Amino acid sequence: MFRKSLIARGGMAIDLGTANVLVYMQDQGIVVREPCVVAVQNIKGEREIVAVGEEAKRMIGRTPGNIRAVRPLHDGVIADVEVTEVMLKYFVRKAIGPRSMFRVKPNVVICVPCGVTQVERRAVEEAILQAGAFDALIVEEPLAAAIGADMPVDEPTGVMIVDIGGGTTEVAIISLGGIVASQSIRLGGNRLDQAIMSYIRKTYNVSIGEYTAEELKIGLGSVYPMQNESRATIRGIDVEKHLPTTLEISSEDIYRALREPVRGIIDAIKQTLEDAPPELSSDIMVRGITLTGGGAQLLGLDALIHSETGIPAHVCKDPLDAVVLGAGKIVDDPRTMRLIDAAKR
Repeated sequence: MFRKSLIARGGMAIDLGTANVLVYMQDQGIVVREPCVVAVQNIKGEREIVAVGEEAKRMIGRTPGNIRAVRPLHDGVIADVEVTEVMLKYFVRKAIGPRSMFRVKPNVVICVPCGVTQVERRAVEEAILQAGAFDALIVEEPLAAAIGADMPVDEPTGVMIVDIGGGTTEVAIISLGGIVASQSIRLGGNRLDQAIMSYIRKTYNVSIGEYTAEELKIGLGSVYPMQNESRATIRGIDVEKHLPTTLEISSEDIYRALREPVRGIIDAIKQTLEDAPPELSSDIMVRGITLTGGGAQLLGLDALIHSETGIPAHVCKDPLDAVVLGAGKIVDDPRTMRLIDAAKR
């Protein structure tokens, strides 16, 4: 629980994702939505931040040798503490603005994968405190996603959430405000992009960048056999000739590329169901499985989960924003905060 009330100090919620950072301000909603990317310049052995967020993302693959566009989070956890602190400070200040209604440092609810270690939790907490927060409440991402998806997490009944982010997939069964069974795997949208890049290189001898892979995933991506095939023309580098080339890719190609990594998500869902008490499993059979996160929008994923588990699955209303909206509800509603705090004890 926070040392000071949110009403007294003002509150903020942050979804610190591998791919994107979203910031929610109390009673205002989402005020920041930017890529989790920082451009760093090396000057005589010293690191200097050149750009953060959207501006830094545009530099990926286009920078000179002394500037690197880096992602300070890897697989959902902080890989570079110093750069993460600078990035968070930038987003906190951008969210509050120069004419802040807060005269003091805000309390912050910040979300982390449910599989992080205590050391990783402390790194996240220290980073947000150094970025300007007065106090921090750490909340597991699947719990926040379930709250954001308007699931009845406070009832004595089982609900199941699958949150597929950029770096991790979080699978959890929740009851009475706490996580009863969960799986956290280091597999998310970034790994799916890498799988597409690897498949095209092996199959067509053409190298493509992560932007192109992401566009193919969004435009043609399907993880369940579809009747109608779609195609797209892309640009890449011929690996043998080392020259630019064009290539036509089909939705069948993307389906083949994604089959293996998506299998990891299905296995995590099955393992979580096996770990759950029988009473909660029967609740889930009735309520179904709710999908959140950017990866939830993969075409055919709900059908694949239903086919593999026998349990209906559906994508929530705002899959990309579910985590930060859930954290925002914790900020806005003291009852929800008390429920989460009681469950942690």
